[in-house]
Amino acid sequence: MAAERPSFDQFLEKFKQHREVMIEELHKVIVGQDEVIEQILSAIFTGGHCLLVGVPGLAKTLLVSTIARILDVQFRRIQFTPDLMPSDITGTNVLDETDTGRREFRFVHGPVFTNILLADEINRTPPKTQAALLQSMQEREVTVGQETLALPEPFFVIATQNPIEQEGTYPLPEAQLDRFMFNIKVDYPNLEEEEQILTSTTSGERAETRKVLSAKAILYLQKQINQIEVGPLTINYVARLVRATRPVDGSAPAFIRELIDWGAGPRAGQYLIHGARAVAAMDGRPAVSFDDVRRVAVPVLRHRISANFQAQAEGMTSESIIARLLEEVPEPTVSKYE
Repeated sequence: MAAERPSFDQFLEKFKQHREVMIEELHKVIVGQDEVIEQILSAIFTGGHCLLVGVPGLAKTLLVSTIARILDVQFRRIQFTPDLMPSDITGTNVLDETDTGRREFRFVHGPVFTNILLADEINRTPPKTQAALLQSMQEREVTVGQETLALPEPFFVIATQNPIEQEGTYPLPEAQLDRFMFNIKVDYPNLEEEEQILTSTTSGERAETRKVLSAKAILYLQKQINQIEVGPLTINYVARLVRATRPVDGSAPAFIRELIDWGAGPRAGQYLIHGARAVAAMDGRPAVSFDDVRRVAVPVLRHRISANFQAQAEGMTSESIIARLLEEVPEPTVSKYE
């Protein structure tokens, strides 16, 4: 084991360099949004899906397409609309006539057969079509008729959603929300960033980006990141943090029982560990710390807890509730022996 450690340390150093190069390439096109970029990369390096939530015009689509350009992978974009059908996503059988005159069905792959799928304005299509992504996101496969087809590896869904325009939209069901590793809030830029955006986008010049990682390299990185050490105390902290979000659990603080209708399930704990591993790896560290868990707690938990009317009346958001929860759930300590 001791002989393998230097090679793993070399991997962490190289991975950190890859991450820095990717961020440098992204910033040729995207101004600011460092936290958003870090969270999307964390999900990609651990095989998770992302939901980007932000008002129109914040470059959500541009960010995803730029990430696809710097990765040597396939990229498809679906514009979700009220008349979109499930077969428009997964594909459909068409009737072909062969050279011999025989007719037979041939499956035409839909846009879901790709590495990075951008589901633009995912809440603009009815639940029937939204559900077409459920099997793809969880099992990485698509069932058509009696045949089940595997999706390319790696496979990520990055969806966008407008939080302010609700007319003609269909809120995502909780089962589908839970399949997103991160719910990422894309916020307005500050004054300096906005000036830079206006300067770069009105100059008529287009920044050129270069490829950084291939699909094979991403799969290798995902496998290596799973070797990042997660100690028993960290697992205990994650489990207690997730359980504390559930108002029916005896360990939940009093304010959770008052402000939350339902809390996070076990998948939240899995994604907290995956996200914390990615954060540690991007920092070049071989083990997960409690701070790593706290860094990913908000994007992992914000769409997995349901604030009730009392919380809304008091002006409490899911983010503020999670921040308070992180203060109240203590870190586990090692008992001292006499």
